[in-house]
Amino acid sequence: MIKIYLLIFLLFLSGCSFNSKSKFWTESTELKKEKKNTKILFQNKTVTNQEFNKGLKIDTQNLKIGSDFNFLTNHQGIQKFTREINKKSRFKFSKIKNFNHFETDLVFDGRNFIFFDNKGNIIKFDRNFKIIWKKNFYSKQEKKYDLILSMYSQNNLLIVFDNIGKYYAINGNSGDLIWSKNNSYPFNSQIKIFDEKVYAVDLNNILRCFSIKNGKELWNYKSENTFLKSTKRNSLIISNDLVYFNNSLGDIISVNTQNGNLKQYIPTQSSAVYENAFSLIMSDLVADKDNLISSNNRNEFYSINLKNGVLNWKQKINSSVRPIYFENFIFTISNEGYFFVLDRNNGNILRITDIFDVFNYKKRKKIKPVGFIAGTNFLLLSTNNGKVLTINIGDGKTKSIFKIHNNKISKPFVFEKEVLIIKDDSIIRLN
Repeated sequence: MIKIYLLIFLLFLSGCSFNSKSKFWTESTELKKEKKNTKILFQNKTVTNQEFNKGLKIDTQNLKIGSDFNFLTNHQGIQKFTREINKKSRFKFSKIKNFNHFETDLVFDGRNFIFFDNKGNIIKFDRNFKIIWKKNFYSKQEKKYDLILSMYSQNNLLIVFDNIGKYYAINGNSGDLIWSKNNSYPFNSQIKIFDEKVYAVDLNNILRCFSIKNGKELWNYKSENTFLKSTKRNSLIISNDLVYFNNSLGDIISVNTQNGNLKQYIPTQSSAVYENAFSLIMSDLVADKDNLISSNNRNEFYSINLKNGVLNWKQKINSSVRPIYFENFIFTISNEGYFFVLDRNNGNILRITDIFDVFNYKKRKKIKPVGFIAGTNFLLLSTNNGKVLTINIGDGKTKSIFKIHNNKISKPFVFEKEVLIIKDDSIIRLN
């Protein structure tokens, strides 16, 4: 059975490997400028493709940097990073064959960051981008697969899940293996650690909880499953002793973190849509203290009360990227290239600006946002055509475009006030 799931998974995801001859960063170079009795939340598919109230100015003064950042809730907050990007350097690895279907994160432990290659090598870099350690815990046979790793670091402990059903813990300081286990199905989700437990979702839409001490499975929750799987990772958040996750059908589910007992089951799609679940792409779940927000590529953006699962509000926004809470606002970018500013309390759309107006009219239909981060007065957005856009929050206009690659690049990551981006054959540092 695992071979069938693995085959499906590998059709869409392909790993990456570091070139053994490329062990250092290059020199800096200039950049070119239950569900029968439940109600379906959303079914309207009309996409908004026009600007609105574009003269509205957003005040970005006196904002608190990093005060809201929370890994458990995917709350990115406002980050501090260099705005004037004009140079790049990179760490090269062999080209990822199917990068357009590849989603991963750089892992940070506060002072260092960690990445991997398609042979399962895990590499830890220091703040000067020098290799601290390089470890591999895979057999010769396992290395033949294009390995995809999801990782999470907490208190010098690195937890790793992969696409062949293996999961293990590593000492973050030394890179030594602490324990290693195998699951019946591969994993494709974010990872969360909370109260000495590890949470992840496998390809069968099963949320599994493991002991952080020895990897033993403590409980699991089985949500509805489909044969065809979306290439988008399942998203996880933890809030008020509940773990929330979305499955490949678009359901949002919350269970008790201690025993896996169901708390809420919220379907967002009709049964007819289930037949096309493969094409559904949801954004990551994001939460503040009281509410959860998410969106998808079917023109559905919504806010749900975390305490009772009641829908707060909904809007017609066609977006697959992770939204950001920004003080009293919510920011998101639609798949068509519009920057939306919403009131976080009632969901009213305050402003819509066209940030893809800088692209050729015919070409822009093929351009999609990948992910963005927010600074004190501007956003950095990456796209599937290898560009990084600098967008002024105040007026919502695109101020500059930097060419990184000709094809898809990852969302931006912030490390030591510098921006890191993954492309199909390297990690790019912008400064």
